[in-house]
Amino acid sequence: MDANPTLDQLQVFLAVADVGSFSAAARQLNRAQSVVSYTIGNLEAQLGISLFERNGARQPRLTEEGRAMLTDARRIVADLQVMRAKAAGMHQGLEAELSLAISVMVPTDAMLAVLRGFQQRFPLVSLRLEVGELGRLLELVTTGRASIGIGGALDRHDDALTVERIGHNFLVPAAASGHALASLPGPLAVQDVLEETQIVVSDASDLTSGRDFNVLSYKTWRVSDMATKHQLILGGLGWGGLPASVIRADLAAGRLVALDLPAYEQGSYTLYAIRRTSSPPGPAGSWLIRTFEDVLSNCPGDAGAAPVAKSV
Repeated sequence: MDANPTLDQLQVFLAVADVGSFSAAARQLNRAQSVVSYTIGNLEAQLGISLFERNGARQPRLTEEGRAMLTDARRIVADLQVMRAKAAGMHQGLEAELSLAISVMVPTDAMLAVLRGFQQRFPLVSLRLEVGELGRLLELVTTGRASIGIGGALDRHDDALTVERIGHNFLVPAAASGHALASLPGPLAVQDVLEETQIVVSDASDLTSGRDFNVLSYKTWRVSDMATKHQLILGGLGWGGLPASVIRADLAAGRLVALDLPAYEQGSYTLYAIRRTSSPPGPAGSWLIRTFEDVLSNCPGDAGAAPVAKSV
């Protein structure tokens, strides 16, 4: 018959190993010493090995097999404690898991600040995170694959969704300092950029697929994410709009130049918390939305402003 040790046996085993004697373990567990000895004996019988040496020594010593079993026992007991804590949290309404979709327009430093605080405050809540472009975030929320979305506004009203303004970012048309557009005196006209390659983020979502936003050039390079777009523009391969919070250091160091291009719709880019109306957030989700609001309300309001990242 396979060994089937009980949790109680493992806890007694750990107590004896930690305090170094049956009598001390008995006092710690508030049990008779005979009960502790009997429990260890039964555990050894279950496993078919000796866990402690008892050859006349005043203090029991772990055998080689006992030391090998000690790590497993600690892991099993620790896993059960985590399970109990999760169950207690769910009983109190705490989510076991939270799925989050974040737009690339959310500044990375703001996202890291919020998630760092989330990990500290809700260590037992699992998190699934996806960073998406444009309609991808909306698609994840409407299909239920994300419980909360943090990103741009909807272009249509949807009664099934609750949309709450929580902050902003600022989109800036930019090019590398060595790019041809960087040397032209402003303001630039549309004709100045028509033949220059514009780096554009493609949308992987069916909801907004095929639609372009702020695309002015005839020639475009399509990329899958904002980080790649940033690197290509920084490398002088084209121009495009980038979040001010992402490029503030590049602008300050002269690696990038903000283009004076009135035809490009720049300015404050509003960020929202989006969720399905039928699925209100629990304690962890509510905390996440409110904390994103605290942090994102301090994103830069113009290209030269430096954001203030709150500790959370």
